[in-house]
Amino acid sequence: MQCAEVSGLSDELPRDVGSLFSDTYTEENRYRFCGQELRITQHFGANLGVAAPVWDAALYLCRYFEEQKMNFKEKKIIELGAGTGIVGILVSLLGGRVTVTDLPHALPQIRKNVSVNVSSDHIPNVSALSWGIDQVHFPQDYDLVLGADIVYLKETYDLLIQTLQHLCGPQTTIFLSSKMRKEHGTVDFFQNILPQYFNVEIVKRDSEDDINIYKVTRFQN
Repeated sequence: MQCAEVSGLSDELPRDVGSLFSDTYTEENRYRFCGQELRITQHFGANLGVAAPVWDAALYLCRYFEEQKMNFKEKKIIELGAGTGIVGILVSLLGGRVTVTDLPHALPQIRKNVSVNVSSDHIPNVSALSWGIDQVHFPQDYDLVLGADIVYLKETYDLLIQTLQHLCGPQTTIFLSSKMRKEHGTVDFFQNILPQYFNVEIVKRDSEDDINIYKVTRFQN
């Protein structure tokens, strides 16, 4: 379980994202999952916006991996929209060969957290990936594709689908953990859009915090 949580942050995304991050400051929190202690720095400010915090859906996904005792050793893994990088860092510490991605402005925060937490042979590769554009520069044979709270902007949903289609091979499993924000179309994405392209299954739900974890795989011919 986690050792500490970010306090004072709403898990709801305001329409004016900058209003939530109008003050600039840095905060470090410690978390513990799967026997690993993680030190995660968050750089709050308008520059990073929603990429700054550790969102509850990311912690929920880490806890799910702990509960399932999932084996990541030598698996080829990519995380989308990583933000602080907490999910990718944990999976890397558990033996995965991880690529952590986000938009360019978020990469310095991710690299900082990677450098603090990972010093093994499995240091994650940190790369920019703009959905719908950059996925063609990445391979198509990942064992796992991960994403935590990346489904909240309707205008990005088609781009995310394109990216998942490219990254997801016949043997790939996608895990998406998401706060179910109806006003942002999140529910519609998972119930109506994503199932047009993939098999979609809820594997864990937190009804109190309204967070779902979905297991997603390609249709088999």
